[in-house]
Amino acid sequence: MVLLLTSERLEISPLVGADIADFAAYRRRPEIARYQSWGVDFSTADADALVAAQPAAGIPEPGEWVQLGLRAAAASDGSRLLIGDVAVGVDSVQPDSYELGVTLATEHQGSGYAAEALTTVIDWLMAERGAHRIVMQGDARNTAVLVLMRRLGLRHEGSVVEGDWFKGEWTTLERFALLRREWALR
Repeated sequence: MVLLLTSERLEISPLVGADIADFAAYRRRPEIARYQSWGVDFSTADADALVAAQPAAGIPEPGEWVQLGLRAAAASDGSRLLIGDVAVGVDSVQPDSYELGVTLATEHQGSGYAAEALTTVIDWLMAERGAHRIVMQGDARNTAVLVLMRRLGLRHEGSVVEGDWFKGEWTTLERFALLRREWALR
């Protein structure tokens, strides 16, 4: 059985072959790639390799990652449009510890989809996977994602000031985390 999460406006499940063209297209946009680990040269072959390497059921084991596609209602026929993804990684050393990342196509940013998707994924990780700790980090210049992490209730744990040589320059990373007990109190 393949993982399928739902929220008010989204279906969230592992990326599949049918998503490759759309996935590669939004990842190639300069405004999307700017703060991400990939560049504007992200190809359909890169997307195909990423999808092929994912865990079959969409549930990663320690040391693995999965990209969960975010699909929103697109038409009156009920079809769903890929609008972004949430990356879920399982820490290879610390038990019950996860790292999340989120990417949305430009035209779907600012509509609450990222918060809705991350809330749904965090709820699943806490309730179904027994998560103890969830971390996220972002480039200090990416103010939108920093605001999002705070809005979700993640606690700022610190800054790695000019500690990341990234795309030809020193950048600062902001690290946020959330414990199960903190999520329960929200």
